[in-house]
Amino acid sequence: MTNLHENAGTWRLGDLTVHRVGLGAMRLTGMPWDEKPKSREDAITVLRRAIELGVDHIDTASFYFTAQRSANELISTALQPYPEGLVITTKVGAGRSRDGEFSFARPDQLRGQVEENIRQLGLDHLDVVNLRWGSGMGKEPGSVAEHFGALADLREAGLIRHLGISNIVADQLTEARTIAPVVCVQNRYGLADREDDALVDLCAEHGIAFVPFFAVTTSVPGAPAPGAVPGEAEIAKVAAAHDATPAQIRLAWTLHRGEHVLAIPGTGDPRHLEENVAAGGIRLDDHELALLDTVGRGRRG
Repeated sequence: MTNLHENAGTWRLGDLTVHRVGLGAMRLTGMPWDEKPKSREDAITVLRRAIELGVDHIDTASFYFTAQRSANELISTALQPYPEGLVITTKVGAGRSRDGEFSFARPDQLRGQVEENIRQLGLDHLDVVNLRWGSGMGKEPGSVAEHFGALADLREAGLIRHLGISNIVADQLTEARTIAPVVCVQNRYGLADREDDALVDLCAEHGIAFVPFFAVTTSVPGAPAPGAVPGEAEIAKVAAAHDATPAQIRLAWTLHRGEHVLAIPGTGDPRHLEENVAAGGIRLDDHELALLDTVGRGRRG
């Protein structure tokens, strides 16, 4: 089983072309609230298997770590020497202390965060760096100019190839685009989390990749249990018709939102990896899309 996601097509991040189904690295380390550490061997297997399947876009960050594991170290160990065409996207702005507390960097601290990612990944520059705005899960108001301008300076210095922005609203994207080209927007978005519908369309208008995180699950403590999530019955009906899992249908729906939408589902499980990649080949018909669209009503921006 190879290159299962070829049917999902490709999109561009600046001058870099990637398949539309990638891999998010956050879950490779396990989550901070997990009862026991995730298997290091499984994480390395997932990364190497992803490359075998044709995945060429991995999303990571230096603040993806637990007491036992670091996503960047796992990527470096598993994949160096990196295969030609692999695009590693990372993010700065948000940061974590050794005890796991999140903070938000000042503009003058961003270079240190960029250099930290470069060292951990064993690179001489970063392909794509997202400015991850704010220290919490919710969007935060304010001008991004000083922070994004600092990253634009690092781009001019050769430490970064392309810039993106994350956890933002439309006005912040517009402001960032006046400073430097934006190749991607990475926001929380999914079938039942439709606040950014208009932003998805705005990105399409400007040829910017929209890269949703938590498209399959909220991935945080307190998330609804299976069966309690809005739309589970509708999703299950469509999944049965395709002999697929509900998670695969959520990913397939995400990809149907536009050819500029990229998926970066995260997992530390080799079986789930193959299911996620296979979701790129699921084609939803108009009736199924209309049914699934009812799930997001009342949850749109």
